[in-house]
Amino acid sequence: MLAKRLPGILPPMNDEEALETTAIYSVAGLIRGGQGLITQRPFRSPHHSVSTAAMAGGGTNPRPGEVSLADNGVLFLDELPEFSRDTLEVLRQPIEDGHVTVSRVHGSATYPSRFMLVAAMNPCKCGYLGHPTRPCTCMPSAVERYRQRISGPLLDRIDLHVQVKPVEYNELAADSGGESTEAIRERVCRARAVQQERYKALPGVRCNAQLPGSAIRRWCRTDAAAQMVLKAAFEQMGYSARAYDRILRVARTIADLAGEEVIGQAAMMEALLYRCLDRGVSA
Repeated sequence: MLAKRLPGILPPMNDEEALETTAIYSVAGLIRGGQGLITQRPFRSPHHSVSTAAMAGGGTNPRPGEVSLADNGVLFLDELPEFSRDTLEVLRQPIEDGHVTVSRVHGSATYPSRFMLVAAMNPCKCGYLGHPTRPCTCMPSAVERYRQRISGPLLDRIDLHVQVKPVEYNELAADSGGESTEAIRERVCRARAVQQERYKALPGVRCNAQLPGSAIRRWCRTDAAAQMVLKAAFEQMGYSARAYDRILRVARTIADLAGEEVIGQAAMMEALLYRCLDRGVSA
C-alpha cells in the first residue's frame, strides 16, 4: 500500500520525461491506439518469479524490461529475498548508470532506466523476528541465510533501509487519517524546485539522486558538526565510497525538505539512521 502511493507524491512528469516514457512503452507494444502521451509516473511491481530477461529486457529483438518500463517512476519488488540472485544482480548497473544495454544475436539496444527502486522484505523467513507479541520460529542460522540472499553490492546501492513496525489496532481503526498525499506532494515539489534551480547548469541533473559523484562535494556542503557525525559513522561501520556518496545525497534531500542550505548535524544523523541493515537491524 505504501509503495503504491509513491507515484502520487512525486512531482508531475515534465514533457521530456513523458516523451521518454511513452517511447519506451511504444517500443514494448504497450501503447493502445489513440492513447497519447503517458503523463502518470509508472509503477511496476513484477512477481518474484520474474526472469532475468524480463527484468532487464530481452527477446529476439531486444525489448525493454521492467527496469525500463519503470523509467521515471517506481519499481517495487515485494518479498525481495524471494527473487532469484541473478535477477536481483541485473539491477546493479541500471541503478548506477540510469540505463541498460540489452544485447542479443540480432543486435543490441540501450534503454533508459532511471527509476526509484522500492523493495520490501520480512526480517526472517517466518516474518516474526522482533515482533512485539508473536515469537520467531527461525534459527539464527536461518535468519542469516535469508538475509544473505541480498548481496552486499546491491544493498549498498539502496539509499534507505527502514524498519517498519506492526501497525497497532487503534491506529488502523482511528477515524482520522494521516497526512494527505496532496500535502506531502507539495513539500516534495518545493524541494525538487530548489534542486532544479541548484543544478540548472548541470546537464541531465534534475534532483539530488542524479547528482554525479564528482559534484557531490560542491553541492552537499556540511557544517563541522555534521562532518564529525559522518566521520564517526564511517570509522565504526566501515562504509564504502558508494555509501558515502549516497548518504550525502540523502542528507542533502533532508536538508532541502527542511529549507536548509547547508547540511547540519540533524540531517546527517537522520540520513545515517535510514541505513538500519548496515547496523544489522531487522527491517
